[in-house]
Amino acid sequence: MIAFVLAGTLVALVLAVLGAREFVAVRAGKAQVIDSVIGDELGSGESTIARWDRAFRGTDLGQRLERELIVAGVDRRPVVVFLAAVGISLLSAVLLWRFLAPLLGVAGLVVGLLALRGYLRRERGRRLEAFIGQMPELARVLANATNAGLSIQTAIGIAADELEEPARSELQRVSARLGFGASLDTAMAELSERLPSREVAVLTSTLLVSARAGGSLVTALRDIADTLEQRKETRREVRTTLAQALATGYMVIGMGALILVMLNLMWPGSVQKMTVQPLGQAALIFAALLFGLGIVAIRRMTRIEE
Repeated sequence: MIAFVLAGTLVALVLAVLGAREFVAVRAGKAQVIDSVIGDELGSGESTIARWDRAFRGTDLGQRLERELIVAGVDRRPVVVFLAAVGISLLSAVLLWRFLAPLLGVAGLVVGLLALRGYLRRERGRRLEAFIGQMPELARVLANATNAGLSIQTAIGIAADELEEPARSELQRVSARLGFGASLDTAMAELSERLPSREVAVLTSTLLVSARAGGSLVTALRDIADTLEQRKETRREVRTTLAQALATGYMVIGMGALILVMLNLMWPGSVQKMTVQPLGQAALIFAALLFGLGIVAIRRMTRIEE
């Protein structure tokens, strides 16, 4: 039975690869026809990965993943990230099928999706933390530029040239939106959506209120710079304090999965027997729920309110 399932899975994977190859070939041929008509040589000299990436970005899933990568600041081709997630899912499924139980192998197919989601969340968090760390300097640059008599749009452009990543690319997006005729409200709202935090909200609100009602923008920005510097140090101290507890919590959760593997190594087939018995299935589901609640509780208790 297992050999039949494995053979069927192998045939399905081969057919999927052939179908994907044919799909990419058709898309590439269509692109060449379009290029020959409009005189554009966009597809000439492209590598296979580049052609696959261009075809993948033409799909809804590819466009959604590309937006997520841009927000997270990940400079990777969407098709490469997607194929990596699929590879992780297949590898996890095979390992769980082989060393634990076939039923857990089926559950392992979602590991790639969870890994991709966790990776994007982590990169978004790192990018947000890096931007928040640059905000005191950003506020000072804006204060100095506006004190010199420059407009807010010009001050944002100057800050984009002087600051490092990720503030540079984010402010360049804001400056480009303003340059193409978007209002300051729209550009600042888009910045807040890409970087949701209390610090960004305070800065954008200050700029919008000053643009609408006037007032001493230079003094407000300098006060914000001092406040953000203090919040930056406070956040650093809080994260340092929580680091050990956070690592310990995740280690305990990892030990639970490791104990399950060790149990199957000491008594081969024990996990598979659990997956076919109602009592064992209930125990595995209950344990999974407890581990899930533990992860949620750790995140809630160690989260710093933005």
